[in-house]
Amino acid sequence: MDFEQVDAYMARVEESEQVIFKPVSSKLKVGLDLGTAYIVIVVLDEEDNPIACEKQAASVLKDGVVVDYLGALTIVKNLKAKLESRLGVELTSCAIAMPAGTESSVRTHEYVAEGAGFIVTNVLDEPTAANSIYQIQDGVVVDIGGGTTGLAIFKDGNVISTEDEATGGTHVSLVLSGNYHISFEEAEKIKQDYKRHKEILPIVKAVIEKMATIIGKYVDKEQVDAIYLCGGTCCLTGIEEIIEKRVGIKTLKAKNPFLVTPTGIAKNCKI
Repeated sequence: MDFEQVDAYMARVEESEQVIFKPVSSKLKVGLDLGTAYIVIVVLDEEDNPIACEKQAASVLKDGVVVDYLGALTIVKNLKAKLESRLGVELTSCAIAMPAGTESSVRTHEYVAEGAGFIVTNVLDEPTAANSIYQIQDGVVVDIGGGTTGLAIFKDGNVISTEDEATGGTHVSLVLSGNYHISFEEAEKIKQDYKRHKEILPIVKAVIEKMATIIGKYVDKEQVDAIYLCGGTCCLTGIEEIIEKRVGIKTLKAKNPFLVTPTGIAKNCKI
């Protein structure tokens, strides 16, 4: 995998939050990522070039499960309307993704997308969607979001196993909230401040080690030589080093792991 190419591509996606890029045709692919901490919509053209992106902080899911349907629906409708206003076209089809192992909640995710006016054309698990960006043949893709740590093990480009357990960025923020005696919202801001990552890493190390323990439970060091991280929690500077030390497997991540999964979801939208 060429990380320079991945990072350049993801930088383009990030830029599309502010700038609209011209598509090669009128056919657009949409990825809707209903996350525990954020809801994100990424738009690509039919050749997978980034076109536009919108996101909004949210607390309408818990551990990958929709717990506030109306809240989720309202946010998705608003993001869809913003994108349609920016692009000057209606967005009709989208792909969605689930944390690995939460297939029972697929219909609720579909209801949110359909209620906002989308036709759902594909449903994936999140680590598999992320691998549409990383495109690894052998290894493990780990998606650490707000609520869960999910992983997919790949062999010869095929998924041979998926797993998911509760523990994610929400737990990091709860630890920071308790340590600093501040609100959860204030802790979230500290977590997202790159300048404070060196300060907070020792405080949240135990939570990251819990994530690493989840990964290590399902990954055989004799069979896997690399772990690839994605998800908003993986933006934490140094998280890959803690996981690598704990699991004993080389651990890598893109410069912007937050948008990897929603972009991978968009790449799998059928138009």
